[in-house]
Amino acid sequence: MILNHVSRTRGPLRVALTGANGGYGRTFLAQLALTPEIRPAVLVDPDVAGVRRMLDELGVPADRVAESADAATTARLVEQDHIALVASADALDWAGIDVLVEACGRVPAGFGYAAAALDHGTHVVMVSKEVDTVVGVELGARAVAKGLSYLPGDGDQPANLLRLVDWVSAVGLDIVAIGKSGEYDLELDPATGRVTQAGVTVEAPALLDLLELGDDVAGTLARRADAVRGLKRAAAADSCEMAVVATRTGASADVEAMHYPVARIAELADIYSARADGGILEHDGVVDVFSALRLPGEASFAGGVFAVVRTGDPATWELLRGKGHVISRDGQYACVYWPYHYMGVETPLTVHAAVDRAPAPPARPTMLLAARATEDLAVGAVLRVEGHHHEIAGVAPVMLDPAEGVSPYYLLDGARLAKPVARGALIGLDDVEGVDEPALDAYLAGAARTTETNGDDR
Repeated sequence: MILNHVSRTRGPLRVALTGANGGYGRTFLAQLALTPEIRPAVLVDPDVAGVRRMLDELGVPADRVAESADAATTARLVEQDHIALVASADALDWAGIDVLVEACGRVPAGFGYAAAALDHGTHVVMVSKEVDTVVGVELGARAVAKGLSYLPGDGDQPANLLRLVDWVSAVGLDIVAIGKSGEYDLELDPATGRVTQAGVTVEAPALLDLLELGDDVAGTLARRADAVRGLKRAAAADSCEMAVVATRTGASADVEAMHYPVARIAELADIYSARADGGILEHDGVVDVFSALRLPGEASFAGGVFAVVRTGDPATWELLRGKGHVISRDGQYACVYWPYHYMGVETPLTVHAAVDRAPAPPARPTMLLAARATEDLAVGAVLRVEGHHHEIAGVAPVMLDPAEGVSPYYLLDGARLAKPVARGALIGLDDVEGVDEPALDAYLAGAARTTETNGDDR
């Protein structure tokens, strides 16, 4: 018999969830039916009717759900153990909320919700990685000053990767590279030479002769990339997630757009090794993303996370190779990986961690997710984050050392260009107008913090 987790016995925790009608929100709310010690008290989303329909689908009794348009009504509903549905921050009452799970995905709103929660003594679980890349340093510092938690949410890759890094570091392994796979695998049909990614199929017969790395790793990877050039493999969301990890680990990108190799799982230890050892890395301590290549019927990496480490005793690691672990051909590197991220299914872990004030590395201003123009941009152009991958047309995310005057990528959402920006140039704060002022102020405050002034090392 496997016993329930000890947390099941704690008193009920009341949670507010923003972006409740999104995919992440649904997975989290569905899981809360199995964790009765965590109760959804307030659900925030402009589409209140959509949230109500979702709760109906999840089997939540209709008499437990009520809409609220003001803070007093919300407070009364929460006190009566109802689920309050609200459309905006105006109707929030923080007095009965233990933890905010912020998942709206928009910087101005997400920062507003998180800042208000901290001001009212409420812990914050930050699922909106876009928000974190802009104001995470400042929000984390505010949380420390108030004796509260500010944590990335388990179930999304940043938190999962940070947990893996903690495990790898705790056992004493020397980390060379950390990262994740892209959200969608590349599935190669050996009978046709076609590759399918997220429902998009391209002809890639050249891959049939490139299933093995061979001696020229960089050359093989270049040919694989060329074979699937018709697919969009890099996404701003990937860079966003790795920026969250970088600010909490001190890692950096080996190249500003990351390598994105087309790789099979068994090859990761060879690929993410130093160039001198036949791999692709110029530096140690990097974050990166790869496109997982697999055949039909092979297990998916499922957008999971990995850490490539240096090995030690050769006999130990040859023994582990024999047990099926991913070890480089020369035996110098190994890849530890978790092939999953279960979204809101895992987030109850972070709710408990927040209330327990579990130790976690704070965000520090060591890495900037900036914006580089991929085409000439004219004065007056409006920059908007759109689509499934949360991207800005004509602008690419790049991971750089912080530089004064350079705008964070996601701060640009809704801004208008006040100056022309040439293709290849970084977009600066002086190039735009109409950015959200509270978020800008918080970003600048966080950027001014140093390792010595950014709170403790919880």
